[in-house]
Amino acid sequence: MIDLTPEQQRLSDEVREFADTVVAPAAYEYDTKRELPYDIIRQMGDMGLFGLPFPVEYGGQGKTYVDLCLAVEQLARVDQSIAVTLEAGVGLGAMPIFRQGTEEQKQQWLPDLARGRALAGFGLTEAGAGSDARATQTTAEVVDGEWVINGSKQFITNSGSEITSLVTVTAVTGRKENGTPELSAIIVPSGTPGFTVHPAYDKVGWHTSDTHPLTFDDVRVPEANLLGERGRGYANFLEYLDEGRVAFAALATGAAQGCLEEALRYAKERVVFGRAIGENQHVAFMIARMQSRVHSARLATYDAAHRIVAGKPFKAEAAMAKLISSEAAMANARDASHIFGGYGFMNENPVARHYRDSKVLEVGEGTTEVQLMVIARTLGLSA
Repeated sequence: MIDLTPEQQRLSDEVREFADTVVAPAAYEYDTKRELPYDIIRQMGDMGLFGLPFPVEYGGQGKTYVDLCLAVEQLARVDQSIAVTLEAGVGLGAMPIFRQGTEEQKQQWLPDLARGRALAGFGLTEAGAGSDARATQTTAEVVDGEWVINGSKQFITNSGSEITSLVTVTAVTGRKENGTPELSAIIVPSGTPGFTVHPAYDKVGWHTSDTHPLTFDDVRVPEANLLGERGRGYANFLEYLDEGRVAFAALATGAAQGCLEEALRYAKERVVFGRAIGENQHVAFMIARMQSRVHSARLATYDAAHRIVAGKPFKAEAAMAKLISSEAAMANARDASHIFGGYGFMNENPVARHYRDSKVLEVGEGTTEVQLMVIARTLGLSA
């Protein structure tokens, strides 16, 4: 059982209504156009969704990570692209500034990010460096009081939208005594000379989400743009990632829930051979399994979220939540598409979009194998 405060329940209900009445009717159009709907993002900002876990003094709502997860889950029921724009905008864009930024950096960047007036990305992944961040090739060195950055990044969310204000970039800034690369995080404002945002990817799913490859050619930013302690860029990122996996799990849970709701509705309405298909045991059992997956995913997700709020260790719980929920989303999308038959193969059907979108849930913010590795290591196994 998940215990929500009355205020949290109101938030969940409010976002659910917004998702059903505003996001869902526009989802197919924007998915087809492959455009980020700035009008919807603006409304989400006006609702305070981008500022949920941040203090009021930085433009936030002063809520908790549980509140963020509730909002992400409800949006993901109808449109994963919109949900990940919020999840990444908070977890990977604004949260690093809040966690590691100087007071000056917080005052400069957080208010617009928390109000949804701006988006930010986090540039970690490269062609040869993702799960293995030690293989990072992007470099940064101090020259005349400025960081000079060279390299490239790929698959970076919220990095090239019309309202993107910055991308935080991990770069090799030296070598440690043991010879391993020293990775640091540096804030690069949009529009900085030499910072090139290449055309958006032609993706299988998440068509509305803003995702680009980036290059840095002698990009110069002030030395004060270092985010956090020098040499702690990757270690700090892992902390953001652990939290982000919980919100990502909420996204996957919402996707699984959305498929369940669509399949259940259709199974009660669709009549074949004189009776609703939901009266057939095979279909009923399939939907029962879908419900069981959603229940397990939701329990795992909010257990991890409540541990964050309580200040308890949550690394393993975050990995388990992400693993369980992403697999639930993919399985429910497959089963829902099957229940719809030919209609489940049509792009205007929400379950078809979930089928395309859900695969990346097993890859983004740590692959399934990475989650298994994290869990195994907490059990004392050298995975």
